[in-house]
Amino acid sequence: MKLSIIIPIYNVEDTLRRCLESVLAQVDETMEVVLIDDGSTDSSAVIAEKMTAGRAECRLIRQANKGLSAARNAGIEVVTGDYITFVDSDDFVADGTYPALLAVLDGHPAYDVLEYPVMVHYGSATRERLLTFPDTTIGSIRDYWLSGGHLHTYAWNKLFRRELFADIRFPEGKVFEDVYTYPLLLQRARLVATTSVGLYYYCQNDRGITARAGGKELTDLLEAHLKHLKLWGELTPDYYQSLLNIQMDVYEATHADPILPVLPYKGTLKLFFLHLIGLKRLCQLNRFIHRIRKRSRL
Repeated sequence: MKLSIIIPIYNVEDTLRRCLESVLAQVDETMEVVLIDDGSTDSSAVIAEKMTAGRAECRLIRQANKGLSAARNAGIEVVTGDYITFVDSDDFVADGTYPALLAVLDGHPAYDVLEYPVMVHYGSATRERLLTFPDTTIGSIRDYWLSGGHLHTYAWNKLFRRELFADIRFPEGKVFEDVYTYPLLLQRARLVATTSVGLYYYCQNDRGITARAGGKELTDLLEAHLKHLKLWGELTPDYYQSLLNIQMDVYEATHADPILPVLPYKGTLKLFFLHLIGLKRLCQLNRFIHRIRKRSRL
């Protein structure tokens, strides 16, 4: 088995058919599909069972609701492919994507991670955009992460050699679980590459966890980045400012004392004010400005 496709399912009866149709249409004898019904209370499990009935390459696992990470981990435990990929059940994959990606891997059997394009926020009038990649091997994991890899840590637009997950799992009880996990996989990988072939459709979902992220979820995101901060050595001002932006969002949502370490990166007005007035006061200033803007719109 060359590729294992893991699809967690939880109360997605409105989108599951589209997702499964896109995947099953391109599955052949070199692939397997493992679906994990994470305690759905709607008709999702019935839909999955009917659509995969009689297909030897598909396996449906049912478990009590434990969250996305636990569902992915359950799939990791049972898959048999050389490579693993993930699909969220409110998304879908362009026709021919998996055969094209496997052709790339056939030509480059040393690749441990292969990242491919995404139509981000598909269906949104204001946020939809195409994230593309060149056909290249990543020379420096650190440079890749700091120059933008931290912005697309998604598990679903990548194929991972299964051995990378030997002792790595997604953290249960956390959101933004990809940000926790991807750096660990990158550190384990010997060869990471990107490709221009294939396309994943990450669909806009206003009811999704990330779209409704509040203080706890944003804190998870910041803590995920901070957990791996020492991996990257000296940071870039752009990456550090991205972390500062998350910290200000966390403070605005929670009023909890900032946890971002103050590091000597400069180069932008925001970083200038960080060193001029301190982190907590900058967070308070940011919250005040947002309040004023909100009132002006009323």
